[in-house]
Amino acid sequence: MIATASLETYGSERTGDVVLSVRDARKSYGFVTALAGASLDLHKGEVLALLGDNGAGKSTLIKSITGIVQIDSGDIVLDGKPLKLRSPADARSAGIETVFQDLAVFDNLTVSDNFLIGRETTWPRWMGPLGFISTRGERASWTQHAGELSVGHVAPDHEIGLMSGGQRQAVAVARAVAFARRVIILDEPTAALGVRESDEILEMVRALPKRGLSVIIVSHNMDHVVRVADRAVVMRRGRDVGQMDVREGVQRELVAMIMGAA
Repeated sequence: MIATASLETYGSERTGDVVLSVRDARKSYGFVTALAGASLDLHKGEVLALLGDNGAGKSTLIKSITGIVQIDSGDIVLDGKPLKLRSPADARSAGIETVFQDLAVFDNLTVSDNFLIGRETTWPRWMGPLGFISTRGERASWTQHAGELSVGHVAPDHEIGLMSGGQRQAVAVARAVAFARRVIILDEPTAALGVRESDEILEMVRALPKRGLSVIIVSHNMDHVVRVADRAVVMRRGRDVGQMDVREGVQRELVAMIMGAA
């Protein structure tokens, strides 16, 4: 049975563990409305799937949570406190990390360089950003985090541009996980990956709540959604139109909600 209760109703039943809340988010570009009152709740330790057809408003909503887009009106609340996100740096400072489809990795740099890009350790410390980058420290940091995420087989000195799609995705996810404190957002994390590589990424996603993270995953692959998500919110025409708990065998119901047939 498809749950069509509003997000307000759902949130009122579990207000104690809401980590991230978006309420009535609106965004227009001239005469084009990208968000028309979108809302969602993300709970502690939850993997939430954000679903919808192309143009439904998913990307704009995600970008508003990550500080890339500033909404015209509405509220974004983290741990009960309103967030004013003017840039991605504001989102990262609040503990929100995102992995977009383009991964934002540098093909000419190594794994460890990409892992700590913008967060490099330099020496001597008193020189700050003018100091020398500690290559040994970068490698040690990657090795530690990679082992925790079961991607220790990806060597720190490998050049990103020579790696497979799954390995590149693993590096991007590991980087986000290492620095996220509250929320991690994954935009189509298995797009263009093979079966084995997709399985590895999905296993990483399933392990994230154990690290104290809440997850929003955007995907068009309903089988993958069923494997990792606890709940799904469906968007259409810039707003949330329904939600349901995710369980085995609900792929057809999810597609019906996305297409507006439910």
